[in-house]
Amino acid sequence: MARRLHGLVDRVRRVTDSPWLTHLARAGLIAYGAMHLLIAVLAARMAMGLRGADADQTGALLTVAQGPGGRLLLVAIGLGMLSLALWQAAEVLLWWHGLLDPAHRVRTAVVCAKCLAKGAVYGFLGLTALLFSLGLEYEADERLRDLTEETLLIPGGALLIGTVAAGVVAVGIYTFVRGCTGGFMRDIDLPAAPDRWEPVIEGIGRFGYLAKGIAFGLVGVLLWRAATSADVSTATGLDGAMTAIAGVQAGPWLLAGVAAGFGAFGVYALARARARYPDRDPST
Repeated sequence: MARRLHGLVDRVRRVTDSPWLTHLARAGLIAYGAMHLLIAVLAARMAMGLRGADADQTGALLTVAQGPGGRLLLVAIGLGMLSLALWQAAEVLLWWHGLLDPAHRVRTAVVCAKCLAKGAVYGFLGLTALLFSLGLEYEADERLRDLTEETLLIPGGALLIGTVAAGVVAVGIYTFVRGCTGGFMRDIDLPAAPDRWEPVIEGIGRFGYLAKGIAFGLVGVLLWRAATSADVSTATGLDGAMTAIAGVQAGPWLLAGVAAGFGAFGVYALARARARYPDRDPST
């Protein structure tokens, strides 16, 4: 039985290593980088006092939808992101056998959880892009507030939202720490790039990870406030976090810095798309 299971896993693994899926995953990573560049533009507009689409993932997709050939681009983005999700989640097939070894079980479980979480994020963005291509559009902040309000009405809802908020803050801290340590560079392999470009890519990546960490940490804090105060108006996503940054003293300057950071992350993601093995090292 164990031999059959190993054989099945190996066959599935070979499928995920196929060149065509690799090319689709690269396309998804390009779409992921472009999405961050669009978020940076929308956040920069907000910093200048100009209001348009929300400065978050759905706002970026709406911007694409409204442009020339937007529907077709959304389909391409969706398929690419779904391929990237499969590419990332398939890493579990390489690590799962470690769960059978008591000495490596905890580390393997953490690695597999990270693979699946990243795959889930890519998959969600891919499905969202496909839904938008069909005209089924929504704003993330409004959907989050509605969901928070409904959750607060059920027994233990505040505790559940608080737990989710703590998880989002943890993701923000993790992202920020990755920016500080530069550990994200293990996700990228640029054998053909001149050595002088690696410090540039690392510097851009650090800036991007720091900005994302701050933004997502603030999303978690706002969600926590909604859980403790039962005020769903504070339950906002990334666009709400950007708005909160803009509302403090020197907010436009701070928001401009965060916008630049998201743009830097987009550039880093595009560089990662050119790597030999884009985003397949979950050990970091």
